Amino acid sequence: QVQLVESGGGLVQAGGSLRLSCAASGVNFAITTMGWYRQNPGKQRELVAGITSGGVTNYADSVKGRFTIARDSAKNTVYLQMNSLKPEDTAVYYCNANEFVLKLNSYWGQGTQVTVSS
Repeated sequence: QVQLVESGGGLVQAGGSLRLSCAASGVNFAITTMGWYRQNPGKQRELVAGITSGGVTNYADSVKGRFTIARDSAKNTVYLQMNSLKPEDTAVYYCNANEFVLKLNSYWGQGTQVTVSS
């Protein structure tokens, strides 16, 4: 059974920082691409940052230079360091795991709320 357990969300003032964590189990973490998405009510879920099994990263333009994604294979955990937070970063953040074993399997965490006050 695959589980993605997120933590680290909360309320922070604009300009502050938060670090999200996502602990994965039930997947072969070594071959899994991990990502962070976010969503606000009535809007589509959007990719914030992704990291491949080889450590290649990509970011949404809106977070480049402020957010950093990293993975720790020893802990099967992916992190999202968020600095210089803005009110428009407010959203529910979801962890995603894409594991390709004969076919692509995509898994989601339960989400964690990030609220940035102005």
